[in-house]
Amino acid sequence: MPTTHANSRPFRRISRRCFLKTGAGAACCLLGASPALAALRPTLPGTRHLSLYNVHTGEKLQVRYCRRGRYLEDALSEINHVLRDYRTGEVRAIDPNLLDCLCRLSGKSGHDCTFHVISGYRSPATNAMLRKRSRHVARNSYHMYGRAIDIYLPHCPLDKLRRLALSLRAGGVGYYPKSGFVHIDTGPLRHW
Repeated sequence: MPTTHANSRPFRRISRRCFLKTGAGAACCLLGASPALAALRPTLPGTRHLSLYNVHTGEKLQVRYCRRGRYLEDALSEINHVLRDYRTGEVRAIDPNLLDCLCRLSGKSGHDCTFHVISGYRSPATNAMLRKRSRHVARNSYHMYGRAIDIYLPHCPLDKLRRLALSLRAGGVGYYPKSGFVHIDTGPLRHW
């Protein structure tokens, strides 16, 4: 029932629960959390591991990159190195949200989860060169910003990996069965 204060308009009383939900929603908006990224956080453990194998360099990395919810700088540096542009040697910071997507994908796959990496970071020069060779390479690729990765799991059918990646609802998912990999990025929700 509406209540009035002296010299004011009527207002509705709201429950504490409604007030807290509204406040939490406003806080998420103010912090810039997208729904896709917010969906990742509640399901991830405080300690996160990844296993990567770069098919071009032969480098393998098994690393704990997050402990008690905090990203570990040394581990992130190791990941950045393994996912560098192998053609130029350039290294760029990889988006931790992309790593979290891989971590979630690893948990969902039920297979040996050493991700075989076809492409991580790509320098603008490498991206331009690949664009000349293929119409499937985007001019402003998320690879150039450390926000995309092309992967496969040897013991997981590619179509299953694609379905699992789509189920994350965390960004873009590209399916390349002829080339044998799935593309994942932290851009807007979309698939091809």
